[in-house]
Amino acid sequence: MSSNYAMYGVFIIGLLASSAFRIIIVIEHLYPSWVRPVWYFAVLGNFAFFFHRFRITVKRKKAVDDFQLIEKVKSGACLSKEESEVLVYLLSSIKRSPENINYLIIFLLSLMAIGADIILTYIG
Repeated sequence: MSSNYAMYGVFIIGLLASSAFRIIIVIEHLYPSWVRPVWYFAVLGNFAFFFHRFRITVKRKKAVDDFQLIEKVKSGACLSKEESEVLVYLLSSIKRSPENINYLIIFLLSLMAIGADIILTYIG
């Protein structure tokens, strides 16, 4: 599951699930019967997203351990061609991951959810 389609697909699922968790507060005020289905979608979407992230993290850590990359880089040892390719994979994987965008959007959606709840509960 390392293709761009899979990466962005899981990214979108994660964003939709995170959005669903935050929009529950609004749905509770407007469409109470939809709270439970939206919550299930959010939980299942988060499950898929975090399971995917877990698999990536396990793969990265295994590569670092299997090739003893930390020890070799610390000691200044020359890396073999294969070790260099693994290091390039790890760095490229970190660089191309849109997880930083995910964190920013979740942060903003959280603020918006708090604002919406305050407005709907106390002002509106």
